[in-house]
Amino acid sequence: MKKFISFALAAALMTSVLSGCAKTKSQVEGNGSNGAASSKNQAASQTNKPEDIRLLAQSSNEKDMNIMRDQLTKAGFNVIINMQPDYSSFKTAVESGQYDLALSGWTTVTGNPDYAVRSIYHSLGSYNNSPIKDEKVDELIDKAAGETPAQYEKTYTDLENYMITENAYLVPIYSSPRIHGVNNKVVDPATVKNAKSRSFPWEQISYVDASLNATRPLIMTQTGNVLTSLDPIQANDGSVNALSTNMHIRLVNLTSEDDITAEGSLSYNYAIGEGNDNFYFILKDNAYFSKVENGKAVNTGVRVGADDVVFTFERAMDKDSVPDHRTYSLYESITKVEVVNDVNVLNETKDSDTGKPIIEILSKGLPGEVKELVEDKTLVNNAEGKYQVVKISTKRPFPQVLNYLAHQSAGIVSKEQISKINANFNKATFDPTKDVAYGNFSVLKGGKNDLWFSGPYALISVDDYNVKFQKNPGYLTGSEFEPKIEHITYKFIKDSTGAVSAFRSGEIDVLPFVDETGVEVLSSNSNFTVETRTSNGVAYAEFNMREGSKFTDKDLRLAVLYAINQNDYIAVHKNLKSPCYSTISTLIDTGNVHKQDLAKSAEHLAAYQAKSK
Repeated sequence: MKKFISFALAAALMTSVLSGCAKTKSQVEGNGSNGAASSKNQAASQTNKPEDIRLLAQSSNEKDMNIMRDQLTKAGFNVIINMQPDYSSFKTAVESGQYDLALSGWTTVTGNPDYAVRSIYHSLGSYNNSPIKDEKVDELIDKAAGETPAQYEKTYTDLENYMITENAYLVPIYSSPRIHGVNNKVVDPATVKNAKSRSFPWEQISYVDASLNATRPLIMTQTGNVLTSLDPIQANDGSVNALSTNMHIRLVNLTSEDDITAEGSLSYNYAIGEGNDNFYFILKDNAYFSKVENGKAVNTGVRVGADDVVFTFERAMDKDSVPDHRTYSLYESITKVEVVNDVNVLNETKDSDTGKPIIEILSKGLPGEVKELVEDKTLVNNAEGKYQVVKISTKRPFPQVLNYLAHQSAGIVSKEQISKINANFNKATFDPTKDVAYGNFSVLKGGKNDLWFSGPYALISVDDYNVKFQKNPGYLTGSEFEPKIEHITYKFIKDSTGAVSAFRSGEIDVLPFVDETGVEVLSSNSNFTVETRTSNGVAYAEFNMREGSKFTDKDLRLAVLYAINQNDYIAVHKNLKSPCYSTISTLIDTGNVHKQDLAKSAEHLAAYQAKSK
């Protein structure tokens, strides 16, 4: 998931919560409650001169914006609203720096804590918009990355304390559940997997009447009709996450509970070498790239092989490989990707967990014994014992890299096709007004589709109203993961209310994300299955801490932090949200609880204003 700015656009923010971060009412109520404490806080806030603060939000997030405006006003701020109509305009406003505080959020779609912090807090993070430039933050993130789960819990707790409690680098608001709706008279709800983190896999979805799978298009919806990029490493937001996840195969996947699995991936099995810094993957031979010809998905006859895997990750780990590389921080830990050509290497290398030879771990359940490792993918034949094995090495012990290999940006792309398209420009002098990179949305929308797809579905066409997909005829054919439904259409519906109405009328078959109003409306109808589950999405507000901004001052940030009462947001959202302290707290119980304290807010505001006179 992906940075998600709008909760209607970035559905994961509307749809993620983890029960572990839920607290009791008494835990989350601060001194902003009714009574004497409230009067004291109100009096304290009124002693300061109102401080201007420019609040940036997207129109789909208006509800939270209004609550924040009221809370900040009570804390002694003069709130100036900047509400943008969509994600694209919001992103432009963020990049221009014409704001002080922006409503934002993050969903940890890989299910691991490093992803919950690296891209948004680390100084090299692709989505560190503020930006946070703090050596201690970088140090703690990098330290935790090399630790085991038993070790890193303390390190991530230290990071959260330093980030929020001490420095107020962001303002936590709430975490959200993940909710989807299924028309159970049309679609078998058991085939729609509501995972904690990853987008649900389309290939498993089936109609109640399976005979319709070959002919009836499945209709789903999303809000964003402008797709950032169809190159996996150039986009990591709600406009493309679900789409990209189902357009590209990966080396490993996440289960619904965030465990690493080879099921439905390019690998039969994976293994971790002793030292936890070398990772091995034995590849399947029944995954082929598809492309679009005459409006239909066709099998290119080109196998998804080890050369494509090496190419995919060498470009992912190179921050200069493409213009506007948006996912580099996920792969900066990788030092080398290579094809293993000698079976003896796998016999001599030991598995980290069992101490057994790596070859034993990789050989489980294969269609034939590993007799030979080949570099040329055209020579692969698993039944005859000819396989390919890829080895990925990291600069430090880092088992969490497996979670990144399950991310949508780790989708395996075609070395042949991307090299051909991107050879048309010089990376060093790339000019977006003249040069066109692989995955350019405008080119695709204009009718030129030169994409190749390694995943279960090929993108056939896109316009202002929908994006259409067709089953990849070369994807894991003959296996349980061969796609069941032939055609899928994603309709663009700008707001959640319109999406719920379309779902109720039968225009939509599966509603990937349902807001709290939709839950009430749909749950009472037996024709609809509404599934709610915990997830890893956190809504927060981030400061503009660019050079020259007044919010580089810690006291002013703390004044905003203590002004926020999470209970107000949770109540407005019909108690479907839960309190959280940071993006970490849906994954690790740090013990931290946010409490509103208007007296402290006033003290920090006064301290800032005294310095700024």
